[in-house]
Amino acid sequence: MGAENPSYWFVGASYGGTDDQTPRFLKEGIWENGYEDKYLDIVRAMQPGERIAIKATYTQKHDLPFDSRGLTVSVMSIKAIGTITENLGDGRHVKVDWTPLEPPKLWYFYTYQPTIWRVQRNKWTAEALIDFTFEAAAQDINRFRNAPYWAERFGDAAPDKRRFGWTKFYEAIANKLLDFRNNRAALVAGIRDIAGRVDGLGHLADDKYVDGTTGFVRDICPFTTIGLFNRGITNDNRKIIAAELAKFLGVTVPVPESFEGIPVLNNLKSWYFGFENVRPADHIDALWNVFAAGIRLADSEDAKVRDDFATAFDNANGRRGVAWNLTFGLYWVRPWAFLSLDSGSQSYITKALGIPIGLHGPKKRCNAADYLTVMDTLESKFQDEEFPVHSFPELSLAAWNHKEPGASPSEPEEEGTEAGESAASVEIAELSAEPYSIDDILADGCFMDRAELERLIDRLRAKKNLILQGPPGTGKTWLAKRLAFALIGQRDHRKLRAVQFHPNLSYEDFVRGWRPSGDGKLSLVDGAFMEAVEAARGTSHPYVVVIEEINRGNPAQILGEMLTLLEADKRSPHEALELCYRRKPDERIYIPDNLYVIGTMNIADRSLALVDLALRRRFAFVDLEPRLGQPWRHWLINNCGIAADIVGEIELRIAKLNEDIAADSTLGRQFRIGHSYVTPPVGAINGDAREWFRQVVATEIGPLLDEYWFDALDKSRAAQQRLIEGL
Repeated sequence: MGAENPSYWFVGASYGGTDDQTPRFLKEGIWENGYEDKYLDIVRAMQPGERIAIKATYTQKHDLPFDSRGLTVSVMSIKAIGTITENLGDGRHVKVDWTPLEPPKLWYFYTYQPTIWRVQRNKWTAEALIDFTFEAAAQDINRFRNAPYWAERFGDAAPDKRRFGWTKFYEAIANKLLDFRNNRAALVAGIRDIAGRVDGLGHLADDKYVDGTTGFVRDICPFTTIGLFNRGITNDNRKIIAAELAKFLGVTVPVPESFEGIPVLNNLKSWYFGFENVRPADHIDALWNVFAAGIRLADSEDAKVRDDFATAFDNANGRRGVAWNLTFGLYWVRPWAFLSLDSGSQSYITKALGIPIGLHGPKKRCNAADYLTVMDTLESKFQDEEFPVHSFPELSLAAWNHKEPGASPSEPEEEGTEAGESAASVEIAELSAEPYSIDDILADGCFMDRAELERLIDRLRAKKNLILQGPPGTGKTWLAKRLAFALIGQRDHRKLRAVQFHPNLSYEDFVRGWRPSGDGKLSLVDGAFMEAVEAARGTSHPYVVVIEEINRGNPAQILGEMLTLLEADKRSPHEALELCYRRKPDERIYIPDNLYVIGTMNIADRSLALVDLALRRRFAFVDLEPRLGQPWRHWLINNCGIAADIVGEIELRIAKLNEDIAADSTLGRQFRIGHSYVTPPVGAINGDAREWFRQVVATEIGPLLDEYWFDALDKSRAAQQRLIEGL
């Protein structure tokens, strides 16, 4: 029998951004990694029998099969699909039995720009992509449009319920400003005319010229221009200046009514460049280059465009007046594509969300690699429905709301700043998190009873380490995170780290290892587990690491000496051990008593080896079962608005299917279908519940049954037909 959750590979076929190798790959029956120093290990992980597709990613605004409201949408063109027949083991080549797709199939929203994308059936977005690509299923575009990551831009909410309407105005201003990149004299003249008619632009009249005189700036960058109405001035003045600038540029989008959550510059130090008599000749050009490269990157999925942006960013970074506010400007220009690293957002990201920000650039700030890495990390987490924020505007607003009343999300003052540099002094309020308990787990839609949940919490407290195991769809990850919050006592993402194990994960990734730094050297970097150890040490608060699919990697190898230290009776300094990679010769590490580990394990995956006995001894194991009963029925009827007769019919049909699966000698109870497959998110069903269930069978349960009965597909088809027949 094949693996229940195999890997599916989506790969690029362009070298240097333009040279499409697809015809050659199809003719020669291969796929080739175009890099000699990248992706080698992941290519070696490709297995014969796994499915593969050639993709090309780009963005599109017009001629879409839905109303994009004039916004940019990510698109992935699937040019060919195939099956890997042999891996040559060189990290460069695999042999493939290809089937070209003419015309290519177009997939929207859930895309991935890098050359190799490994996808598994571990969330609904991935399952939908796999079924679209390899099973000829249609994409449920409405579901994607209304998912949290895309809903603010493309969802069905009424216009007056949509937040972040200001983003259109800012993007329109940026688009028009780009026309002045090579005609800055006209831009300065227009701004000077505005300054003669409205208050609030006097700061531009104090430039120091090379000849020793002073006067109005004679050159300006796009970020300082947008900063004219993003400074520490009143909202009324911001609107007046924004309106005047929009009129000059020819922008017709209305000026925003509110500026909440938008980072601002200090009104006395809001230039991105120094005085004319001290700044390098290329300084303002460098800022225009970042501006133009940022707009291209926001509207592109091309790897070369990303590299060009990184080069422009690093060239401008570290210059006088630039500092962290370079990220403010990029956020103003394309709010959905770029992250502002104002002081409030930095604090929120690192303390509330527990995501580190690399500081390998000038003056201990981000370089381009650091900036793109934290954005990539956040973009991935935004698509998790349980993550507290789902976009850069939402993150910026959340950071704003965590500040002291009256504070604005700006740059903290730096010692030695001069006129023309951005700085402001802001105090960050103590970040708070909402209380969370077993009552909240039940209210969120858990179908276990209180006593069961209390026993789980008790076992976790006593053993320190817990594994939730069960068939697919029994809500293992969902429950693991909520148990963590209940143990912590708050929905506090600062105290929760979630990691997914996979075959390529190593000790160096999870615990500690050497990694390239921004200066081309190697640095010793802590992985997610050591970061959690350090965060928990010296506090009395519970911290939790959730390891999804713990048996999909090699736990003993990934954990190393941490496997010994996990034992409940070894959580003390007296049991400390040396790590493989030490920061100093006498460094010894122990796991603090307040750090807990919750793992999840899919027991239906026969491709995985039995759990190591050493691991089993250190964890308490709990079986989760499909929960189709009164609590489940009550939830669907009262929270999802599904009629009682339909809910009852779905329950009967899934229960009968599970009986058949449990009785099958090639399967067994561990292959039953969990309740998560037939528990829609609240508000997800806006129309016919019967059609929703038919779609679930077609795109989620059906492909799983095809995997179960891969050598008896008629049995799978019959089971699928029984699920929907007459409903």
